[in-house]
Amino acid sequence: MMGAMPKIPADVRDRYEKLKTAVNRYRRLYHVYDKEEISPEALDSLKHELSELEAAHPSLISPDSPSQRVAGQPLPGFKKVRHKVAQWSFNDAFTPEDIRAFDERVKRFLRSSHGEVAPTYVCELKIDGLKVILEYQKGVLVTAATRGDGAVGEDVTQNIKTIESVPLSLERPVDIIVEGEVWMSSKNLEALNKAQARAGKPLFANPRNVAAGSIRQLDPSIAASRKLDMFIYDVAQTSEAMPRTQAEELDYLRKLGFKVNPHHIHAKDIEGCIDYWETWKRKGRHQEYWTDGVVIKVNEKKYQDVLGYTGKAPRFAIAFKFPAEQVTTILEDIVFQIGRTGVVTPVAHLKPVSVAGTTVSRATLHNEDEINRLDVRLGDTVVLQKAGDVIPEIVEVVKDLRPKNTKPFKWPTHIHECGGDGRIERIPGQAAWRCVDKSSFAVSRRVFHNFAGKHALDIEGLGKKTVDLLLENGLIQHFDDIFTLTEGDVLPLEGFAEVSAKKLIESIQRSREVELARLLVGLSIPHIGEETAILLAQEFRSLDALAAASEEKLNAIDGMGEIMAKAVHEWFHDKENLKLLGRLKKVLIIKIQEVTPHGTLPLAGKTYVLTGSLKSMSRDEAKEKLRALGADVSASVSKKTTAVIAGEEAGSKLNKARELGVTVLTEDEFLKLAAQR
Repeated sequence: MMGAMPKIPADVRDRYEKLKTAVNRYRRLYHVYDKEEISPEALDSLKHELSELEAAHPSLISPDSPSQRVAGQPLPGFKKVRHKVAQWSFNDAFTPEDIRAFDERVKRFLRSSHGEVAPTYVCELKIDGLKVILEYQKGVLVTAATRGDGAVGEDVTQNIKTIESVPLSLERPVDIIVEGEVWMSSKNLEALNKAQARAGKPLFANPRNVAAGSIRQLDPSIAASRKLDMFIYDVAQTSEAMPRTQAEELDYLRKLGFKVNPHHIHAKDIEGCIDYWETWKRKGRHQEYWTDGVVIKVNEKKYQDVLGYTGKAPRFAIAFKFPAEQVTTILEDIVFQIGRTGVVTPVAHLKPVSVAGTTVSRATLHNEDEINRLDVRLGDTVVLQKAGDVIPEIVEVVKDLRPKNTKPFKWPTHIHECGGDGRIERIPGQAAWRCVDKSSFAVSRRVFHNFAGKHALDIEGLGKKTVDLLLENGLIQHFDDIFTLTEGDVLPLEGFAEVSAKKLIESIQRSREVELARLLVGLSIPHIGEETAILLAQEFRSLDALAAASEEKLNAIDGMGEIMAKAVHEWFHDKENLKLLGRLKKVLIIKIQEVTPHGTLPLAGKTYVLTGSLKSMSRDEAKEKLRALGADVSASVSKKTTAVIAGEEAGSKLNKARELGVTVLTEDEFLKLAAQR
């Protein structure tokens, strides 16, 4: 039987409590308020004494002890945490006009309950890091979780405890849930990258990625070594009286011991918010932390409560994003990329430069007309722009820095990668050029990649590298050749053994049965993508009927244009294409999908656009659900669009929808829509 634990002397317990309180206070002064009452060396000495007392008397250790900031053993994995308060993301604004429109929406919404009112606003810097939710019980940190999907996040408590600016205990024993942003300073990123370079490891692109990656490390010692920081900006729930205004809430957080970003203002109207944004869009990128905009919130809590939330965001707040980041670099070369239909695209090779947090060395120049418009020349200093994750583009040439004796770029007449004699031609009525020899290898490989790809025949195991091997070894020249391959044909190829060769041939054989729409995608008919292929398959229902259609009949189909109709008609009247179709019919079983008349379906006549990633299903599954309900699915947003379905990390289509006033649906709203029958 174990004996009773030795009693801790009162003077030891008293010394421990005083040490713990003092260390926490000095840490808070330094990390939260930038004040240094004692030297770092003296503070280290106090921490050392504290740890020695805990080693001698383990029962003294409490959850809010400074020693608990660095856990020992790596975690086996992250537990899921269901948020007690739903987590939201902000809608975005990009121009002063967007913000004035937000102000009008706020006032219009409040008018019904409060009459003509003039809400004020609080403007805060939008820190570009990782959102984390902290829960304290009786003033002690018990849980830290990532945002996740807004309902469920991951438990990252041990990693958050390593951040010195996060209090393990508060000034009062309050039960509270707060929200904030974890970030890394540019200075610490620079030091980390120097260490990475010395160790021969890859460098980190930006502090935002490091912050997010560090918090999701299973070994807390890694997070501790990264020297992260955190600003707290919102009270989600508290056992005390909720502050009456947003400004008071920030002060309330600071008095509890949280680190609050000091650069916030109380603006009497929306024009004050715009002035704040104008100031910080110039100097925001020069802070030690990354900022990508300004968060504007209605100041009065009573108005916030009335305004409430939409399906994904608060009505009382909005993120006013800074303009796209621009940098300058040198244009070193212009090379040409050959697309699967033979279209030639000029690509700028640039001196590598960091823009919006990523290193860029390539940018599209679109076409000959764009090169002429910019008058871009080899050796020029160019302005490169990249907004978020959008593809970088050259927007301007700094002609004052142009080298002497440069000559205007001359568009070529021949490109070796086009095969044959390499000749290229301009497509009538377009800015694009294409290879004259459409059977060139550069074109052929892309055509075959498309034919075997996910949206066409979806032949498992027949990836790009395998297609290239088959072409290089002369095993396939036409699509139908794929279906005549044997295991013996494939086995000699590099990387293949008996098992892998057998699996590939079995996969090819399973792909013989194909829907008409998927086959049309695979044929690489100019201007015909997935949605148009489905439209044609539903309209004609057989390959022969489509091949026999006149240009007039094709043009009369709702959703087809003159260029599309002409392209389809010409493709099906080309002798070589007709020979190919004859051979494909011998090796494929082309399925004709039965189509329910659209008029009887709940979403008949409506058009939807998908953007971002959905949690519950893939993009293709979502498209299938919409089509099954009679809806059309488009790749672009227009005034005719019924609604845009926005998943996580939605892109430019969401912005376009807002500009045009098109309805935006969240994933949950889409799922309710998809449940119709």
